[in-house]
Amino acid sequence: MKIAIPANEKDINTEVSASFGRAPYYLIHDTQSGENTFIENTAAQAAGGAGIKAAQLVVDSGAKVALSPRLGQNAADVLKNSGVEIYKSNDKSLKDNIEDFAAGKLSLLDQFHAGFHGHGG
Repeated sequence: MKIAIPANEKDINTEVSASFGRAPYYLIHDTQSGENTFIENTAAQAAGGAGIKAAQLVVDSGAKVALSPRLGQNAADVLKNSGVEIYKSNDKSLKDNIEDFAAGKLSLLDQFHAGFHGHGG
């Protein structure tokens, strides 16, 4: 299974990005192989709809789980409609969030904001 996490840097020890749609990168972690791949968020600089475009990028990566501290409703809809489960990340590193997810320590993210709609997230 693949897990997607928004990241500010291409470093497994960096903290999770506070913004899902405007994060510069996503870490795609494969739980079976242990492989970590960073993909560029091509939607990060979009004038609008960054969350929706970023969510589609995550779906296209093959991720079945997304970890994020918060998420806009439109991005959440794209993920959920594609079968991606969304969990609330914590303030730890990407690596620690992967470990916490594997240990069942993260809860489902079930509250979504309206989005920032051009306000830069």
